[in-house]
Amino acid sequence: MHPLSSLCEAEISLSTKLVRGLHEPGTKLRFKGITTHEPSRKEMQQYRAQSDVKSYTPPRRSWVNYYLTGTASFFEVIINLTTGTIEKSIEVPAGFHGPVDDEEIIAVEKIALEDPRTKVEIEKLKLPDGAVVVCDPWIWGADGVADDVRQYQCYMYMRDPNKPAELDSNHYAFPLTFSPVVDAVTMQVTRIDYLPTGAGFETTSTQPWRATKPNEYIPELNEKRTGLKPLRVLQPEGASFALEGDILKWQKWEMRTSFNYREGMVLHEVSFDGRPLFYRVSLSDMSIPYSDPRAPFHKKQAFDLGDAGAGLMANDLKLGCDCLGAIAYKDGLIADDQGRPVVKPNAMCIHEQDAGILWKHTNYRTGRPVVVRRRELVIQSIITVSNYEYILAFIFDQAGEMTYEVRATGILSTQPIDPGVEVPYGTVVHDGVLAGYHQHILSLRVDPELDGDMDNRLVYEETSALPRHPETNPHGNGYVSKRTTVEKAGGYDLESKKNRVFMIENPKKKNPVNGKNVAYKMHIPPVQPLLAEENSYHYKRADFGDHSVYVTKYQENELFAGGQYTNQNKQTTGVRKWAARNEDISNDDIVVWVQFGLQHVPRIEDFPVMPVEIVKVAFKPVNFFTRNPAIDVPQSTQEFNQSTLLNGHQNGVNDNKSECSSCQ
Repeated sequence: MHPLSSLCEAEISLSTKLVRGLHEPGTKLRFKGITTHEPSRKEMQQYRAQSDVKSYTPPRRSWVNYYLTGTASFFEVIINLTTGTIEKSIEVPAGFHGPVDDEEIIAVEKIALEDPRTKVEIEKLKLPDGAVVVCDPWIWGADGVADDVRQYQCYMYMRDPNKPAELDSNHYAFPLTFSPVVDAVTMQVTRIDYLPTGAGFETTSTQPWRATKPNEYIPELNEKRTGLKPLRVLQPEGASFALEGDILKWQKWEMRTSFNYREGMVLHEVSFDGRPLFYRVSLSDMSIPYSDPRAPFHKKQAFDLGDAGAGLMANDLKLGCDCLGAIAYKDGLIADDQGRPVVKPNAMCIHEQDAGILWKHTNYRTGRPVVVRRRELVIQSIITVSNYEYILAFIFDQAGEMTYEVRATGILSTQPIDPGVEVPYGTVVHDGVLAGYHQHILSLRVDPELDGDMDNRLVYEETSALPRHPETNPHGNGYVSKRTTVEKAGGYDLESKKNRVFMIENPKKKNPVNGKNVAYKMHIPPVQPLLAEENSYHYKRADFGDHSVYVTKYQENELFAGGQYTNQNKQTTGVRKWAARNEDISNDDIVVWVQFGLQHVPRIEDFPVMPVEIVKVAFKPVNFFTRNPAIDVPQSTQEFNQSTLLNGHQNGVNDNKSECSSCQ
C-alpha cells in the first residue's frame, strides 16, 4: 500500500491485536481511534525522490487511542504495521481525554433515561400519557469546576406528545428543564442539573410541562408547495474524471484522496498540470463556543472534529439527493469501540457541476462571443453531529483554483425559556424554545509545496494610495500594491481597508514573463474572532479562534489546530502554542492555518431546520502560469450542451430558439 493510504481492514485488525497484547488476557479496552500514522517528512522525501521503481518504502504505521474500560487510564500507541511491532506506547497525561464514540453515546442516552432520578424528574413534568423523552448527550466542555473526570451533560427533550411513535418528530421543539450528568468512567448519573428558564441565572426544580405546539421538519408532517418541475443533471457520456484507487484525475488536476475518523476527507499531493501545489490539505479543527453565561450552558463549546470526528459522523450519501449527476462514491473505514473495522458507506461523493461562466468576451465590432463555462469537480462529505449538519467540499475549477466550502444546516441546539421572556444571548424561535448565540470557527490546514519545493513562505499584499505629488501623482488618483514577507510564526489578520490578501509564495521559482515569485493567494471571508474573554476556557481551548491566519514552521505530528486532545481540555495545546515558538519562517517549510466561519445569531427562519449558510476559502494562482490556464477549455456551444427553449417563448430575431454561436 502507498505510505499515505488510509488503513485497510487488516491493518486495523492487526493494530487492535497488538494493542490487546500489551495487557493481560481478558482486559477490557475501549478504543477511541485507529488511523494512519503518516510517514515523516524525511521518509516521504526519500520515497518521492525515487524513480518509478521504488526501492525504498516507508513502513506502514498506525496511531491508536484507547482506554482501560471503567478507568481514566488513557493511552496513545504508534504501531509499525510493516514489522508488526509497537514503536511507542504512553499513558496520556491526566487532564486530557479521548473523543466520543457511537456506542458510548448510545449507552449514555440509555443510562440517562433509565436512571431513577431522571424518572422522578419526568414524573414531575406531568407529561401526557405515552409521551416519549429523548436525550442528547453533550461533551462536557470545561469551566475548571469539578471537570477533571470525563463527563456528559445530557439535555432532555420530548417528541410531539400527539405523535410519540414518530421517531423523526422534531424533539428540539420540546426542550425540558432538567439535565442529567453522566460520568463516562463509571457510566452512571452523578447528579441532575436544572436549567435556567427565566431572564436570570436562577433555576428551580422541575415544574409541570406547559403544552405547546409542535414544529416539524419532515415532509410528511408539512404541507408542500407545488409547481416545482424536475431539473435533472444528465451526463450521457459519463463523468470527465477518473478515480483509480486513491488517485483522482480531472482536467489537469491530480491528487491522492484518503479518509480517517477525525478529519474525514484528506487530500495529499495536489497538483495542476504536473506542477505540485499542496502536499496535504484537510479541515483541521472546528470550535463552536456558545454565549449563554448561565450554568450549565456556559460550558457549551463543541469541537466537532476533536471531540467526535468528521469520519465518525460521516453520512451515507444517497444518489439523487446529496450529489447529482454522474457520481463516484468512496467508502470510509474507521474502527469501533472494540477496535473492529467499520465501513462508512458512501462517505465521500465525487462529481462535476456547472458553475456558470468561467470566462467570456464578445468582440463588439463583429458581435462574436467566445464563452467558456466553468465546470467544477466536487469532493464532498456530509457529517451529522447530533443536531447539526456540515456539508464539506473540496471544489476544483479548470483555471487552477481550489476552494474549500462549508455549508452549515441541521437543527439548532435548543433550550427551554418561559413565556414572554427574552435574554440577550439567544433568540426565541418557537413557543418555549430558545436558540443560543454561538460561533462556528473552522480551521483549514494547508501544507504547501508550490512547484515542488517545501520551502515556501507566507506574504501579504496590501494596496495603498500614493501621496499627491506634482511629479509622481499629480491628479491624486494613484495607488500601488506592496508585498510583505511574514518573517515569524504567529497569528495574522485581514485588514479590509488595506485590501490585505495573504499569499503562499515559492521564492525560488520566478514567473518567466514578469519575473515575480510564483504564488497562490487565499480568498478568506472575514469572520468575527472568538468573542470569549482571553482568560476564559473557551478562549484557551480554541487556539485558532483569534486570528484569520496562523503560520507555523512544519513539525511532525502537528496536525490539529486545537491540539491532539480537545475533549474537556482546559489548555492552549495547539496552533497558538506552536506559533508562540516565534520561529523564523521567512523561507522555510511552513504550514498555513486558515480560519473562517459564521457568527450565528439565530433567526426564527433557522427553525425547525436551518437553510444552509455557506462559507468558503479559495486558493487562486498568482503569477503561477504564463497566461490564463483555462484558455484551452473547449468553448460552450448549444451542440455540446443541448439546452432547450421553454415552450411558448422566443428570443428576438431567432424566433423560436436562442443558441450559443461561439463556434458557428
